[in-house]
Amino acid sequence: MTDAPPAFELLPGAARSPVILHVPHSSRTVPAGVRSGIVLGDAALERELDHMTDAHTAELAELASARAVRTPWRFVNRTSRLVVDPERFPDEREQMTAVGMGAVYTHTSHREVLRPADTDLRPLVERYFRPYARAMTEAVADRLAATGRAVIVDVHSYPAEALPYELHGGGPRPAVCLGTDALHTPPGLLAAARAAFEPCGGTGLDSPFGGVYVPLDFHGRRPEVHALMVEIRRDTYMSEPGGPAGPGLSRLAAALTALVDAVSD
Repeated sequence: MTDAPPAFELLPGAARSPVILHVPHSSRTVPAGVRSGIVLGDAALERELDHMTDAHTAELAELASARAVRTPWRFVNRTSRLVVDPERFPDEREQMTAVGMGAVYTHTSHREVLRPADTDLRPLVERYFRPYARAMTEAVADRLAATGRAVIVDVHSYPAEALPYELHGGGPRPAVCLGTDALHTPPGLLAAARAAFEPCGGTGLDSPFGGVYVPLDFHGRRPEVHALMVEIRRDTYMSEPGGPAGPGLSRLAAALTALVDAVSD
């Protein structure tokens, strides 16, 4: 009997690096025990994974990590966001629950049924969401203890054309959208990100996706936990939806490396 693959992985960086590259949506893996609770046929599930997976973002973080002067830490989700979405609130605070996309999705990107209405979502929260949240909390606490601060850089992508599930899909869709928070995104971090990604087609703020991911133990409480969401429009580096990466990936890796280097000291 072989052990099940890990649901997530923390890849160590330099002892004095405050940076955690967080990659929550890059995997297409849906464990068999979770697959059985999804109503989509195999072909439809593959199409949904094409739409909802932030393809090649784990590779992007890996390339930047290898090139950075001071190696950042990487926290990578090894299961699909269709298992659980670790960046959602697990309660009534989550606005995406309105379209069936809370911590556990009940509907698809096109607002079709993903799980039966009577599904008990709590086992997935306990099995996948809470261990992920604890591990990410511990990773941030470790960087705080080691360096006095933590810098969480979320590595995401999003489609060139809005999908029906998007609550704010009518706004600008820049080449790189930077999600920010009034407390956790200091001006220096934002300025470094704008400078790093400007050669990739330009940046915008908080549209079509806004905000940052900070573990709840620190969210709104610890300003020394810095955070930025980097949302890359997929047509700038890959064939949509779910296709191979193109030459834009290397350019983005250079930009992400520049950002990591700028905020590591």
